[in-house]
Formats: sequence, structure tokens, C-alpha cells
Amino acid sequence: MRRIERPKYGYYLDHLVDALATAVIGLGLGLSPWMLLAVGLAIVVAYLVLSINTYLETYAFGVFTLGYGRLGPTEARRGLILLNTLIALGLGLGFEVGGLGLTVLDVIGLGIAGLMAAALVGRAARNLRVLAAQEPPGRVSG
Repeated sequence: MRRIERPKYGYYLDHLVDALATAVIGLGLGLSPWMLLAVGLAIVVAYLVLSINTYLETYAFGVFTLGYGRLGPTEARRGLILLNTLIALGLGLGFEVGGLGLTVLDVIGLGIAGLMAAALVGRAARNLRVLAAQEPPGRVSG
């Protein structure tokens, strides 16, 4: 409404704050008694790698795409809200696997990280096929 858009400034600030918020949320979950630190960090790493891929796509294709299929930042935030709600309700439901104490939230977190990794592999494979077609290998001159 004020007509003072600052696209580059906003793009930069929004993504910087998003990365920091993701790191803090993942650390918070991982440092809580309801999730292993490794699981919280796996979620953070997977999310940040997806973010980096989005920025690379923006550069390579000139198009900024927020989501991966039907999943985007809003769905990611809803997932984090759900995890935090489950924690607030006391859902830990601890169990042991191979001497390692886990909770249901660890399993959910690993599932989330796995889905993000799968989305990245699929999107990166597609991107590389498109880029390879756009830039076929040339002959080395000798």
C-alpha cells in the first residue's frame, strides 16, 4: 500500500531470517527431552539444503519456486506447529531401539527429514536433466 517495495532487500532478509528461524527451531527441538539432537539437526540440514536448491533454481532458471510439489513453507510451518503441539500435550511415548532411547517425535522427525531428502533428489534430478538439455556437452578442442 505504501509503494515502497524493495524486492532484493526483502528476498534477502526473508530468506536469512527463515534460515535462522529454522536453525533455532531445530536446535530447540533437538535440545528438548522429546527429540534427539541428531534428529532436530537432520531436519534443519534437510530444510536448509532444500532452501539452497531453491536459490540455485532461481539463479539457473530465473524462476523462484517456493514449494516442492504440494509441500511449501506453509506446510513446513504447520508441521512444526504440529510437532510443538504434540510436545505441549506431552506426547513423548518413549521406546528403545538397539539400546537407543527414541520417542515418537524422533520417528516423525526422521520421516520428515527423509521426505525432504527424497524431494531434493527428485527435484535435483529433474533440474539436472533440464540443464543438461540446455547445455549439452561440447567437444573438447585439441
